[in-house]
Amino acid sequence: MYVSKEFKTLRFLLSSIIKKKFFEGLLFSGGLDTSIIAALNPKIVPVTVSLKKDAEDIYYSNMFAKRLKLKWVHYKVDVSEALSAIPEVIRILKSFDPAIPNDLVIYFGLKKAKEIGITSIATGDGSDELFAGYSFMQKIDDLNSYIYKIAKVMKFSSNKIAKFFGFKLIQPFTDNTLIDFALKLPANLKIYKENGKIWGKWILRKAFEDILPTEIIWQSKRPIEFGSGMALLRKVITRKISDDEFKEKQLIYPVKFLNKEHLYYYEIFCKVVGVIPKPNIDESSCPGCGSGLKRGDFHCKVCGYVLNFS
Repeated sequence: MYVSKEFKTLRFLLSSIIKKKFFEGLLFSGGLDTSIIAALNPKIVPVTVSLKKDAEDIYYSNMFAKRLKLKWVHYKVDVSEALSAIPEVIRILKSFDPAIPNDLVIYFGLKKAKEIGITSIATGDGSDELFAGYSFMQKIDDLNSYIYKIAKVMKFSSNKIAKFFGFKLIQPFTDNTLIDFALKLPANLKIYKENGKIWGKWILRKAFEDILPTEIIWQSKRPIEFGSGMALLRKVITRKISDDEFKEKQLIYPVKFLNKEHLYYYEIFCKVVGVIPKPNIDESSCPGCGSGLKRGDFHCKVCGYVLNFS
């Protein structure tokens, strides 16, 4: 198999980072990023969370855990348990971002890890941002400039949730040496067409294709909420609010709601956090909720509003 200098360097860097950073557990989806981490440190305990019994993450994570002979832990969450945890997640993050279903997966994964005695845990945070894992990145003309900007401001909810539970959190893909390497890579090593399909994170796939199963390497990107089945909550929550109630509260509250679910999270935010913080003197105002945005921010940490980031 042909392996370029960049492939070898990427593999060496990730292997070195994971070797020097001790961690006992892994928030494991069975996706490309966490499977690479598991393959490079097969002594860890992988923890997978799902809301649906037939969630895709269960298939991939169980399959690869068996291959590596890992002590796979699967935490099955039901709808009532997930709904009950939303106020605590909002209180931890101080946010009513519509991405809460994704955050719930992290919350339950860390909760389970703590229950079984794990104190240090890894995630795949940063890989999609640095190596163009998101499908929308395929449409960006100047991808390198975009990723450079992202790398300077990227933040993850896993940091706050891990702090809440008292974890030592390891994020191998956010190591400075790997970030520096990723920012120097040409865009055509991140997004590339192979076998008639355009792939993000192409260099990651090629660098590890000899140690990971083909179906792990060449799987499509699964957002956390879909891979875990947590997206089901969106329908459950939406049914809790009538059209009339939504229209009325859109006029009352000082927030640009994306949908009924967004309103649902906001009302919980008001109860467990309080009022939306006003911008500091050196901050601009979020168009979605009026909270503060630091220079360079393109995503509001309070309401989830996304600015035009160009």
